[in-house]
Amino acid sequence: MKVLVIGSGAREHALCRSLSLDPHVTELHCAPGNAGIAEVAQLHQVDAMNGQAVAALATELGAELVVVGPEAPLVAGVADAVREAGIPVFGPSGEAAQLEGSKAFAKDVMAAAGVPTARSYVCTNADEVEEALDAFGAPYVVKDDGLAAGKGVVVTADLDVARAHAAGCERVVIEEFLDGPEVSLFAITDGETVLPLQPAQDFKRALDNDEGPNTGGMGAYSPLPWADPKLVEEVMQTVLQPTVDEMRRRGTPFSGLLYAGLAITSRGVRVIEFNARFGDPETQVVLARLQTPLAGVLLAAANGTLAHLEPLRWSDDAAVTVVVASHNYPGTPRTGDPISGLDEVAAQDAPYAYVLHAGTRRESDAVVSAGGRVLSVTATGADLAEARRRAYKAVDRIGLEGSQHRTDIAAKAAGAGV
Repeated sequence: MKVLVIGSGAREHALCRSLSLDPHVTELHCAPGNAGIAEVAQLHQVDAMNGQAVAALATELGAELVVVGPEAPLVAGVADAVREAGIPVFGPSGEAAQLEGSKAFAKDVMAAAGVPTARSYVCTNADEVEEALDAFGAPYVVKDDGLAAGKGVVVTADLDVARAHAAGCERVVIEEFLDGPEVSLFAITDGETVLPLQPAQDFKRALDNDEGPNTGGMGAYSPLPWADPKLVEEVMQTVLQPTVDEMRRRGTPFSGLLYAGLAITSRGVRVIEFNARFGDPETQVVLARLQTPLAGVLLAAANGTLAHLEPLRWSDDAAVTVVVASHNYPGTPRTGDPISGLDEVAAQDAPYAYVLHAGTRRESDAVVSAGGRVLSVTATGADLAEARRRAYKAVDRIGLEGSQHRTDIAAKAAGAGV
């Protein structure tokens, strides 16, 4: 099978790594990719937001499967253009991707499907915002209705901060605060059959002990030793299958990756948000544990044959990812700094630890930073404690001036906490 992956982050590197290890994949291409992806796939330049350009590239390459990684191209309808060209594509239509593209749309679908979620108001002016903030009280949860690269949500006890974030959004969803730990659960679906993956937990705040500003994610781990063993089954029955059924009932079937961001509250499981694609950095740890070859699973979702697949096989090992971010992230990041230590990790820590590139590019013989989140250092081990040790040992080998990373990824969970 010839496969084309669209995107340039660590999520796409994780996908490309897994696809490169799949014996059924004979050719692997990525557009536009990054310096790390170039080691496992042939790179091509394309405007990832231009569906016609992506479809033309896929046709030219003779791709038999296209995997669209990021949310913005999905919401823009890139998967539709590829489907219209007659090429199987893993990723929802532009209409179905509104589950992520509009928080208000997602709330409407959840209400119709009876999916448990936070009570919320959709606001379009300052008076409505004041009313909603007053109704729920602190801590305030304020979400930009549209896409915001993982940084459109503010959770704060400061009323002025909440007002300011709302004022910067065209349309805003204000909702009740959900207590309890958060869990990410991915499911692969063809619009009817839903295949849940293993749950993961990510770390949104920039600094240790969940302090500092919200980011796109600073690390993740899987499995969750503290979670109820029946969690996946419960979420399948109360969240994932009802949502997929409701989308199909509306005439906008959702096929691809449905990501449920969940809060395990004192009143039960609640959906915080849906995403329409693999999450970053959770993908890095989930795929590190998946033993079933990936390409066939994604193709089955694309062509509607998921029901015929064998059950997925998983490693009993744990996986931990630590994100190395550039100076000033999540503000305007400094870029162009050389990265050292990548060869040392490959030589001394493989196969248990490896580096997935996020914001990198190659300049002559050097790899330099090219974004906010630069690298995802991923490791596996017999348990979370061993996976943590291996991940941080590899992180210590990497040199990037001014870089930052959290030192507490999976620390509580490794000690059987949350």
